[in-house]
Amino acid sequence: MNALPASVRVVEVGPRDGLQNEREFVPTATKRELIARLAAAGLRSIEATAFVSPKWVPQMADAAELLRTLQRTTGVDYPVLTPNLAGFEAALAAGATEVAVFAAASESFSRRNVNCSIAGSLARFVPIMEAARDAGVRVRGYVSCVLGCPYEGAVAPGRVRDVAAALYDGGCYEVSLGDTIGTGTPLATARLVACVAERVPTHCLAGHFHDTYGMAIANIYAALQSGVAVFDASVAGLGGCPYAPGASGNVATEDLVYLLDGLGIDSGIDLEALMDCAVWISERLGRRPASRVTLARRGCA
Repeated sequence: MNALPASVRVVEVGPRDGLQNEREFVPTATKRELIARLAAAGLRSIEATAFVSPKWVPQMADAAELLRTLQRTTGVDYPVLTPNLAGFEAALAAGATEVAVFAAASESFSRRNVNCSIAGSLARFVPIMEAARDAGVRVRGYVSCVLGCPYEGAVAPGRVRDVAAALYDGGCYEVSLGDTIGTGTPLATARLVACVAERVPTHCLAGHFHDTYGMAIANIYAALQSGVAVFDASVAGLGGCPYAPGASGNVATEDLVYLLDGLGIDSGIDLEALMDCAVWISERLGRRPASRVTLARRGCA
């Protein structure tokens, strides 16, 4: 067990992962304002959008327009998801300086999510990595279903380690480990991090926890104790996964920041401003925030 880190980098995924499955199209102007409000609250890494087929993810159809018209804040990174070379080229043309690629630790999930095997998905990333190096663009990697798969059940840590290592060895500066269906527990999280760290340095790992079983904060604490100092989160707990039935959204950014503040760990994020942002976007989506902290502090009806 490691000492807790003095600081943590929070990667805000609300504008992309949080909004991508909304049934009603969220106006581009609303997305831009959401990103601006998150930056004003102190977020320094905000996943802005995804360059994917609008046929499969209609919510991201405005990706190029959004990225081109984004008012960027100095010191803030705006990574975008790019599943293939065509997506990368479109993102680069729109001004992307950081992209993300995603694979799965489950063959069944990979085939349902990206319609190919794990090996096939990793092969798709080779030309992206080469093009990114030539363009001076950083690449972040995601691994889905690291603590359980909706189709296969338990996932062996060794499988996660191998996929994460392939992404890291291929050129990803950081690999985010995603508990896509939220079935992970603290002990399983600690064992997973220890296993993956055999091939990928802990300082190059991030945690991405969904809160389906209410375990996200507990799992984050276990990951912190294991040396992880980067976590993905979604404002107001927005999100879910269309390929993982019953999966709730990512851990709410407000709940994560509350934990970090309580542990004396610096995130650089203003919790009050963040809660304001959570209430604002929730009102525009016509729902209550999923964040326990925001509900407790703001009494959202």
